[in-house]
Amino acid sequence: MKILIARMNHETNTFSPVETPLAAFGRYGPSYARAAFEENKGMQTAMAAFIDAAERAHAEIVTPISAMANPSGPVDAAAYDAICDAIVTAATGCDAALLDLHGAMVAENSTDGEGDLLARVRALLPHAPIAVALDLHGNVTQKMIDNADVIVSFKTYPHVDMYETGAHAARLLFDMIEGRAQPMIAWRQPPLLTHTLRSASADGAMKRALDAARAAEADGMLAVSVLAGFSLADIPAPCISVVVVSNGERAAAEAVAERIARQIWDERDDFVYRSAPLAESVARAASLARGADKPVLLLDHGDNCMSGGTCDTMDLLEEALKQGLEGIVSGPLCDPQAVAALAAANVGSTVTLAIGNKLTNDALPARSPLAMSGVVRALTDGEYVISGPTYTGQRAYMGRAAVLDTGTVKLVVTERTHEPWDLGVFESVGIDPRRARFLLLKSRMYCRPVFMPIAAALVECDSRGVTSSDYALFSFEHVKRPVYPLDPHTEWATTN
Repeated sequence: MKILIARMNHETNTFSPVETPLAAFGRYGPSYARAAFEENKGMQTAMAAFIDAAERAHAEIVTPISAMANPSGPVDAAAYDAICDAIVTAATGCDAALLDLHGAMVAENSTDGEGDLLARVRALLPHAPIAVALDLHGNVTQKMIDNADVIVSFKTYPHVDMYETGAHAARLLFDMIEGRAQPMIAWRQPPLLTHTLRSASADGAMKRALDAARAAEADGMLAVSVLAGFSLADIPAPCISVVVVSNGERAAAEAVAERIARQIWDERDDFVYRSAPLAESVARAASLARGADKPVLLLDHGDNCMSGGTCDTMDLLEEALKQGLEGIVSGPLCDPQAVAALAAANVGSTVTLAIGNKLTNDALPARSPLAMSGVVRALTDGEYVISGPTYTGQRAYMGRAAVLDTGTVKLVVTERTHEPWDLGVFESVGIDPRRARFLLLKSRMYCRPVFMPIAAALVECDSRGVTSSDYALFSFEHVKRPVYPLDPHTEWATTN
């Protein structure tokens, strides 16, 4: 048995000015063939679980590509074609396919990156089983449903069940191959744009929806997924979805999908996040720091790397300085020009330079960089190994990294946008984040399992970046209306 196994992951923020060429996928581009296999084997990805399952089945494994890029703007047409072509070319002659996809990819030449890829694979393999693992923030489309036999998504955010999701999808694929299951898919998609900060799996309406999904699986469904969607994509339906896989019982799958979707719709307001003004958030952080013996976290979710943020907006740092906060550790801030200037000055030099606020587009109006003076404390290659729990053991690449110390702020500046996955973001450049009074991180969720244990408190801060929770900042031209909460009186009375 010959099995196609591949990875194509990108969450596209169509409002982001951060470009997504082929080189953005991986360190300098995707991994191919044996390198793609080795990049995932032993890791905590869905593709790693696919490989393990295929090896247990003594299958011939074909791994044409592993391509994962941080969220950013639409994928370059040439990059999208290159990744898809590698997968489709390798599909010829395969008996089954296991695909590790995100579910929210938009390319310059495709508003439905995963659906268009799956349609091409299905055309080549009309009778072969196809199983897909998706991110919890995938935007499900009819084309995805029509061209996959099995769809399973993560049930955690922050995502710590990527491997488990891949193992689940692979198990159903092999059950299908060996005649133990006849997967049938049903789905529902209420007209609801969720906020990412309301898709955390540990509490609220999202937890209740995921609990209902798990209960339905315990009651006989092969897989039940709740996908919060990724709403910062100007496509027809960047909305929440429920996808149910039953064992030959379409009516049962439809009933479960309808029931959970109705539960979500009835609680729709709990999927909406309403931000406090930035000045108010910073003032609250200052209050929480009084008497604390640990840092206070200020999470700049309006410029969040893992939602397509530029990682160069200075709103939060400027407000913190305006309010007199001291003992600040901040970063990673993406500014390749600043890194070059700091590298040219060398460690120990005192420099004055303009930092941040350099990437703009229609959704992110021009603002002046912040003039900062300080001492260059460190210059590194920006590489470290993630300790977990997300992407445990993988090597992280920030591009070259530098530290500017103003006396009030230790600022980590990098060449690439980078999520603070790990204490290694700071420790790799000689900073102990535990000794900070305030930690300013450009993050929503992924930093929390690592940084919350060392923090006294956490404050969510909404800067005016391209990942802001204020949808009024964005011009949605292609989203099908009405949709909640853009249209408060939206009704949903029909099934898919």
